[in-house]
Amino acid sequence: VEGHVERDRIAFNATISACQKGGAQGPAMQLFREMADVRVEMDVITFNAAVSSCGRGGDFELVFKLLNTMAEAHVEKDTITFNA
Repeated sequence: VEGHVERDRIAFNATISACQKGGAQGPAMQLFREMADVRVEMDVITFNAAVSSCGRGGDFELVFKLLNTMAEAHVEKDTITFNA
């Protein structure tokens, strides 16, 4: 369908990242939760964007929760994760 965006990991990651870059923590985290709700597999890029968004917004409690969720999901942290 023309104009239809596939709701896949790439689309979610790009949108969460755009929200993060724009300082929109609320919409970024809403998309993160929606991604889990529709069972789209999250990867390190997903978590890095969410962690960076929360860190930028000063929500360090949520940063630690995301890092724990990342470990539970068996997603390997990388250099970007620790610098987000």
